[in-house]
Amino acid sequence: MIEKALTSADVDFVTTLHGDERVAFRVLLQPRGEQADRLLRAIDDVALGELDDAVREGETPEGEEARTVGERALEVSLQALRAAGHAAEGRLIEDHPLDALRTMVRETGADEVIVLTDPHYVEEFFHRDWASRARHKVGVPVLKLFSHSKA
Repeated sequence: MIEKALTSADVDFVTTLHGDERVAFRVLLQPRGEQADRLLRAIDDVALGELDDAVREGETPEGEEARTVGERALEVSLQALRAAGHAAEGRLIEDHPLDALRTMVRETGADEVIVLTDPHYVEEFFHRDWASRARHKVGVPVLKLFSHSKA
């Protein structure tokens, strides 16, 4: 589960987690404008010392614009995983990301879930981030990773 396009460092990181074992990726992406409100994102930006980003939270695309950005981010991520030699397919999540994740795990027989996001300190503190909540819903191990750089 991701919230933005994977960087090359992210792709290298997730594709080497299992050594030489053959791994297929099923990627779920929820456009950022749909997943958290602006106040929480701004607080996270301030906590990270990224004051300029906090000021620009109002510019984050939402609705149809976020969907278009999300579609591009998903396609870039899938192409990068495939270029690294792995099977990869995915889709955007419109509603209830954890329900979609649970369904995907059940349908594909996934062995584990990787949640790759930027830090979200407020949500993490209250265990309301995707990884914390997924651990109680999906029935397989959930690995939480932070993106290596801003996309």
